[in-house]
Amino acid sequence: MLVSQADDHAGTRRDFLYYATAGAGAVATGAAGWTLVNQMNPSADVQALSSIFVDVSGVEVGTQLTVKWRGKPVFIRRRTDKEIEEGRAVQLSDLVDPKAENENLPPDSDARDENRTLDKDGNWLVMMGVCTHLGCVPLGNNAGDFDGWFCPCHGSHYDTAGRIRKGPAPRNLGIPVAAFTDDTTIKLG
Repeated sequence: MLVSQADDHAGTRRDFLYYATAGAGAVATGAAGWTLVNQMNPSADVQALSSIFVDVSGVEVGTQLTVKWRGKPVFIRRRTDKEIEEGRAVQLSDLVDPKAENENLPPDSDARDENRTLDKDGNWLVMMGVCTHLGCVPLGNNAGDFDGWFCPCHGSHYDTAGRIRKGPAPRNLGIPVAAFTDDTTIKLG
C-alpha cells in the first residue's frame, strides 16, 4: 500500500495539533494552579505588620510605651531598679504560672525575671498587653497589688515582670518575639 504525500503531511499536521493543544492545556493548567496557590499567600498589609521596628530612645526609666502590633497592644517598659529588684526577688513557688511564656525561649523555660526581660540586666520588658483571662487590656504604671499591671475587668494582678500573681488570669502576659537591632530600636516579630 502506498502512502501519498498528502496523507504523510496530514499526519505531521495532526501530530503538531496534538502537541500544540497539549502545550496550551499545560500552560492554562499551570496558570490556573499558580493563581490558586498565589491567592493563599498573605496580602501586603499583613506582611507589613508581621514585624515592626520601634524606636525606644525616648522611653525614660520608669515609663512605658504602648505600640500596636498584629492588632494587639504591646507594652515596652523601661523598668526602674526597684522594679527589677522586686521582679527578681519573687520565688517561682509564689507564681500562678511557673512558665516564662516567652516566645524567644524554649516553651519549658521557667518564669524567673531573667527569662521575661529583653536584656540580661532586666531593664527592658516587652510583653503583649492583653490579659490572659478574657483579653482585656491591663492598666500599667505600677497598678495592682504587685506594682505591675492590673486588669480592672475581673481583677487580675500582674507583677513587675508581667507574671500573674492574683486573680482569674491563668497565664503570665505573653512575651512576643523581640530583639534589639541597635541601642535604641526593638524589632517585634
